[in-house]
Amino acid sequence: MADLSIEFCGIKSVNPFWLASAPPTDKAYNVVRAFEAGWGGVVWKTLGEDPAAVNVSSRYSALYGKNREVIGFNNIELITDRSLEINLQEITQVKKDWPDRVIIVSLMLPCEEKLWADILPLVEATGADGIELNFGCPHGMPERGMGAAVGQVPEYVEMVTRWCKTHSKLPVIVKLTPNITDVRAPARAAKAGGADAVSLINTINSITHLDLDQMVAFPVVGGASTHGGYCGTAVKPIALNMVAEIARDPATQGLPISGIGGIGNWRDAAEFMALGSGCVQVCTAAMLHGFRIVEEMKDGLSRWMDQKGYTKVSDFVGKAVPNTTDWKYLNMNYQVIAQINQDDCIKCGRCYVACEDTSHQSISQLIDAAGVRTYEVIKDECVGCNLCEITCPVQGCITMVPQKTGKPYMNWTQDPRNPRAENVAAVKAVEETVAAV
Repeated sequence: MADLSIEFCGIKSVNPFWLASAPPTDKAYNVVRAFEAGWGGVVWKTLGEDPAAVNVSSRYSALYGKNREVIGFNNIELITDRSLEINLQEITQVKKDWPDRVIIVSLMLPCEEKLWADILPLVEATGADGIELNFGCPHGMPERGMGAAVGQVPEYVEMVTRWCKTHSKLPVIVKLTPNITDVRAPARAAKAGGADAVSLINTINSITHLDLDQMVAFPVVGGASTHGGYCGTAVKPIALNMVAEIARDPATQGLPISGIGGIGNWRDAAEFMALGSGCVQVCTAAMLHGFRIVEEMKDGLSRWMDQKGYTKVSDFVGKAVPNTTDWKYLNMNYQVIAQINQDDCIKCGRCYVACEDTSHQSISQLIDAAGVRTYEVIKDECVGCNLCEITCPVQGCITMVPQKTGKPYMNWTQDPRNPRAENVAAVKAVEETVAAV
């Protein structure tokens, strides 16, 4: 049976599933219930200076799919609204009672070194395993010079990280904001400041929807609203990309990553790990379905690892990174063509409409004398865009079949159609660099 235990930036954990800093980790009661359910660790909801932050009501909104499935979740809640003293007392007791579980303490303070220097010894005294610097909160705190206001300025990220490494012996994890043009910049700054790891992504600036009668966005607070932090299933693609960008950046190569963003099952977790995450953090899924979802996560990941022959998590962490590259290095001579399995086709015509109206007109609609419709791919017109496969409601009915072109690998830097094609020597140098990374 696969071993799910991990070591992340020197911290040992019974499994790679941690709860992210959020309402589920706001107090001892919640954290104890999480540990009882089987979570390997938690990042305690962000602590700050006293007096504690004051939250508003209401705080959450959601983007719904069919049958009211929550696709995206939005919140305008701030950091802990409980006193620093109570939080520290509870962290101390929970760590004492659960020594084999990881407790990371999230922190957010103004950019004043003395404030950080004062709080860090208090956190160390709790027995916590590490600290996470919240440089990502997109609402409320940036207006106070904290959260994303720090995370969006690499120089501040490096500065505060260095303060924490100077005044604490605990591992320092820097939580990055996605509300930035290039997430690699703050990641590089965190590493330059001595960070032991980074975690990402924090929530994305968002407004989920409006009440068109009252003309106000949700969540509504006394007839008004504001942008909040977006999370949940919908942000997973964004989070995966940002994790991959850091994992394959030569400047941050080897920097441990804790993946966050839309993780709701073992497969999501495995995808983050394959792109470089040594552990994962979960929030929204736990808020929607409860702490016991970790049972399926552990069981599913273990079974998949057994099936693939992975004995420990580190066997596949980062395994997909070498296959993630820049567009210009993709093979221009690779070709796939759609193929429709007529036995599985339900004749709905969605592939035909999508291709005919918005794509390459490469699917024909044939209607016989009895009025029965058949859909066939026009191979000479198909560019292999995948749209038909995506729109088809029957999984596996349409597949993308690789074609033998007889042409060698050629990327865009080599393509004669590229007016700025690089010379052969330069191309080889780039390829060797990519292969080394």
